[in-house]
Amino acid sequence: MKTIYTAAHLAHAPAKEFLDGELVDVFEKPTRAELILSAVRRTNLGEILPPKDFGLEPIRAIHTDDYLDFLQNAYALWLADDRSTNAVYPDTFWKPQFLHRPTKIGALAGIYTMDLSAPITDGTWHAAYHSAQVALTAAELVRDGEQAAFALCRPPGHHADVSLAGGYCYLNNAAIAAQFLRSSPSPVRTGAGRGGGRVAILDIDIHHGNGTQHIFYARSDVLFVSLHGDPDWQYPYFLGGKDEVGESEGAGYNVNYPLPKGTTDEMFLNALDDACNQIASYKPANLIISLGADTFEADPIGGFALTAAAYAKIGARIAQLNLPTVFIMEGGYAIAQLGENVANVLKGFER
Repeated sequence: MKTIYTAAHLAHAPAKEFLDGELVDVFEKPTRAELILSAVRRTNLGEILPPKDFGLEPIRAIHTDDYLDFLQNAYALWLADDRSTNAVYPDTFWKPQFLHRPTKIGALAGIYTMDLSAPITDGTWHAAYHSAQVALTAAELVRDGEQAAFALCRPPGHHADVSLAGGYCYLNNAAIAAQFLRSSPSPVRTGAGRGGGRVAILDIDIHHGNGTQHIFYARSDVLFVSLHGDPDWQYPYFLGGKDEVGESEGAGYNVNYPLPKGTTDEMFLNALDDACNQIASYKPANLIISLGADTFEADPIGGFALTAAAYAKIGARIAQLNLPTVFIMEGGYAIAQLGENVANVLKGFER
């Protein structure tokens, strides 16, 4: 399995985030990607490649122009407003009943971010842009014949909506890759076809992929299936319920598995088995995995009780679908075990 990686992610290294009423060190740090890369190398998973540059068009297919303009210019506007050089944080948050659109950067940040865990630094746009290129490169490899590829994306993406950052996410890598596969036919044909066919997204991060769900909620050509902590107790709180099944043309094409705190290996694998059956019934041409390892029992912002032994089994069950598969890295913050857990998913799939 080829891995796509770029050191461009190192440009995004915010120091602090707000969590549980405190200003704390950011959990989503550059070390994460470097440890995963080291584990991929140790396990001889396969060739490590740099991303191609597909430009902004595949990103614009998911995100609005005004939002992309904000991400590219927010830090410069912040400095021009005589703010701290650390990072852009919102002064307040927009709500639907608010009528005036301000120009002040602290207020604009409250329009385009949903929380205080997506600070924007001088290097955030550079890192997020190239993270999306990593996902697109992996998707192209699979479209053109590879059975699987691993996009070692950082920053992650599944909380990012069409015009909203949050939860460490700025551009929705999984959604960008899915839309690329939907709109990019290729000469490789297997079954319904790799490029241009329907896509299934399986999100196994402990945090619900609210951005991915919303992007495809009214569409039937992309199935979204998510295993995650019940929003009653786990971030992002406002989406992820079992009753969220899609709307309009997308009714029936959104499937959530909200799971309780303390979910064990057996509980998670049983839910995964059911989720995979849903995907098999959908008969997609391609599968995208939003791969989060924050389900691990020692994750500092998790809440599940998965052991290290679960991760190879997760990969093996996904492999049984026998679909061209793009793995896209999302969360996972138990630094000491992160690389091995991610590598074990990929090795379990390969076996």
